[in-house]
Amino acid sequence: MRILLAVILVAAVAWAGYWFLGAQATERGLRGWLDARAAEGWVVSVDRIRTAGFPNRFDTTLDRLDLADPATGWAWRAPFFQTLALSYRPNHMIAVWPDSQTLATPLQRMEIGSDRMRGSLVFAGGTAFTLDRAMIEMSAVTLESTAGWQAAMGDSQLALRRTPAKAGHSYDIAFHATDLALPDGLAARLGQGANVGDVVQRLGVEAQVEFDAPWDRRAIENRRPQPTRIDLTLARARWGGLDLRIAGALDVDVAGVPTGSITVKATNWREMLAMAQAAGMVPEGLARLLEGGLAQMARMNGNPDTLDVPLRFADGRVSLGGVLPLGRAPRLVLR
Repeated sequence: MRILLAVILVAAVAWAGYWFLGAQATERGLRGWLDARAAEGWVVSVDRIRTAGFPNRFDTTLDRLDLADPATGWAWRAPFFQTLALSYRPNHMIAVWPDSQTLATPLQRMEIGSDRMRGSLVFAGGTAFTLDRAMIEMSAVTLESTAGWQAAMGDSQLALRRTPAKAGHSYDIAFHATDLALPDGLAARLGQGANVGDVVQRLGVEAQVEFDAPWDRRAIENRRPQPTRIDLTLARARWGGLDLRIAGALDVDVAGVPTGSITVKATNWREMLAMAQAAGMVPEGLARLLEGGLAQMARMNGNPDTLDVPLRFADGRVSLGGVLPLGRAPRLVLR
């Protein structure tokens, strides 16, 4: 009996020592990372770093966090940020964002509110903290920009994982959102002449994306990994009676210029074209030409209200079926 009690006591003391050493290592690592960013010229401010959760958890909270990278113009401010992890699985974390935070870019500053913003993140072993998979859930998100617009979103979910059995830096990515309220000005322009309401009921994207570098801590410290190929399984938006679906594949060069083809399937496409014209996305003269050509394509597909057409991306331009030019292709660059 005495031997058993001694063994239990030794194990308890050893575990307590492990927890306190782990908690100190966690805080020391965070302070070291923040100090390194400050040495690189970042603006870094945090009131306190504290770890709780003894004996089975490392629950670390950073109070009044303020980070700004002058090289990119991005900045983030939050009253707190938390990471929660089991002490025997420190590479699997739960991240908790506050219900109000501020994100600034070179173009604008956004106040972000939410009822819930929480994510599960699993990292590969090692000090690089390479992201293996993640699931982030958000509800009742609101955005208010200094550029004069506001937007909101009901429930949304972002999931990603490293693509199984594929070399390189490839991720399977899925994003789904409901009740997306567009900025007032944009909603008014897009909805002009269309019976769609003020809210996009559903928005979803599923894709496999290859990057030129891994998503690890260097993605924050140095530069964001850039996409080199996008296999878009399906992007879908449903807004009133409008239903838009997009799928295809694009290769992306070092300048962010895409090459490839995607297929667009649109229900009630005439309303979509009218919305794009009202928003200034399609010139009036081109809109008339487009409507005639698209109507002929829709009739060939058997349903005049449903359109199924390819968009070609080549030489920095985008065209309808490789025949009708539509303008410059967007640059796909992560800042």
